[in-house]
Amino acid sequence: MTPKRRDFKFDLPADRIHDWHGRGGHVSHFFNALSTVFPVGERFFINSVRAYRNQISGSGIDQEIVGFIGQEAMHGREHELYNRLLSLRGLPEAQLEAYVAGILRAVQKMTPRSWQLSVTLALEHFTAILADHLLKNPEMLKGSEPAFRNIWRWHALEETEHKAVAFDVWNSVMGRSPTAYIVRSVGMLMASAAFVCVIAVFTMRLIEADPATRRNPIGYRQLWVFLMDKPGMLRTGFPMWVEYFRTSFHPWQHNNRHLLSIIDEISSEMRKDSALSKAA
Repeated sequence: MTPKRRDFKFDLPADRIHDWHGRGGHVSHFFNALSTVFPVGERFFINSVRAYRNQISGSGIDQEIVGFIGQEAMHGREHELYNRLLSLRGLPEAQLEAYVAGILRAVQKMTPRSWQLSVTLALEHFTAILADHLLKNPEMLKGSEPAFRNIWRWHALEETEHKAVAFDVWNSVMGRSPTAYIVRSVGMLMASAAFVCVIAVFTMRLIEADPATRRNPIGYRQLWVFLMDKPGMLRTGFPMWVEYFRTSFHPWQHNNRHLLSIIDEISSEMRKDSALSKAA
């Protein structure tokens, strides 16, 4: 699977940034919290993979890396524009992004390249789990504002398409030795704890900073149901998280390539939305 760079641009309505999801503001801010970590996170992923590029020249992974870097660069660009809408609404997006940037700078300064790549593997698996659930379950974005729905489906599609690139780089440069297994497993445990805590705190920060959402206490229950019951993204994703710890694990053992056909649907919807916007 060779990732393909797609130069999609999304005209997100600024007045919907706080309540674009069909289940209301609390769930919207859960996704918004994810968006705040993406631009700096994507740059970290690119750098950790690029650091090994010269060691695997001619191995057949070269084009995978080119596509991976291209896709992650596009994700970073579009989510920077997305996050700007949070700042325009007076939400602490810049503070949250700066906090993540500080963490990742510390990781780069204090750990060797192998540990940085291990963290990338772990977080790429996390995003692949979220992407799989989002693409398989229409209920995940049911009733959401079309432009926001499309940017999340596009991102999920490309996370699925390149989900094995960092892992292939890892296997090429680190192999499958006991030491390599320990490093990637510990990397997952550390990254998981950090990721869950950061997203939980960021979601609450965005909710508390947004008066319209904060005044709706029922929204907390809606968020809990969304994550743990129906569709239950976190609950149903746990088995895929556990699979990562198999010594023989590879991302494409969970073969969901058929989901990639959704790119045609997204392209068609984007053209339709653009035409409607121009007509209005």
